[in-house]
Amino acid sequence: MMHRLALILALGLSAPAAFAQDATLADIRQQLTVLYTDVQRLRSELSTTGALTTGSVGNTPLDRLNAIEAELVRLTSKSEEVENRVNRVTTDGTNRIGDLEFRLCELEPGCDIGSLGDTPSLGGVDSAASIATAAPAPTPSSGPELAIGEKEDFERAQEALASGDFRGAVDQLETFGTSYPGSPVAAEAAYLRGEALEGLGELTNAARAYLEAFSTNPAGDKAPDALYKLGYTLGAIGQVQDGCITLAEVGTRFPGSPAELDARSAMQNFGCS
Repeated sequence: MMHRLALILALGLSAPAAFAQDATLADIRQQLTVLYTDVQRLRSELSTTGALTTGSVGNTPLDRLNAIEAELVRLTSKSEEVENRVNRVTTDGTNRIGDLEFRLCELEPGCDIGSLGDTPSLGGVDSAASIATAAPAPTPSSGPELAIGEKEDFERAQEALASGDFRGAVDQLETFGTSYPGSPVAAEAAYLRGEALEGLGELTNAARAYLEAFSTNPAGDKAPDALYKLGYTLGAIGQVQDGCITLAEVGTRFPGSPAELDARSAMQNFGCS
């Protein structure tokens, strides 16, 4: 018994040197677990006989085993804490790199976002695989993906229109259409340009902008409003017959839409049959 006790105490004293040579935190934790099990088994034997529990407090083999056990528990907990911290840093860093790759691909002409694939984990080891992370809450789509400069230019034009700066909005939206041909928001940009021109009283140009908005995306979100606005401006500039035909088309193409109600009201005002 004393021989086994001396062996276990020797293991306890030499553990730090052995730990320093291990390659990973997982290996350290595994060795600590094995040592902890051996101490528990030996402690059970000592507690059963009761022969070695006498003596001054803190000087008996059982007291020393208790101290070793407490230290093993502390080291195991510490190793798990460090491992979790490293894994979380790895996960966060990998996600940030993936986000940067996505943004750079958006700015680079001809880059296919779908071909990026998964970002390799930092350090080359997927150590974050064992970290349980909560699934991110789904976020509502805020519209099509735009390049950084494209998004800023579009938002700046929207702000100009909202503030009543119709001329500034027209100029910015015309520049936007030239700078970003084929933009995902090309139809909306043309529609907003029509609204700005209408605000300036340039109804003929506004009708052209609304026609462009509808033609660019006849099934898009702005299509019903663009078709209604086209019919309305045609009637307002004296082309009542063409305006009535266009307004009637709103109900045919987009039945039940808010634009249909606006079109019916405009048809009554123009005296459409």
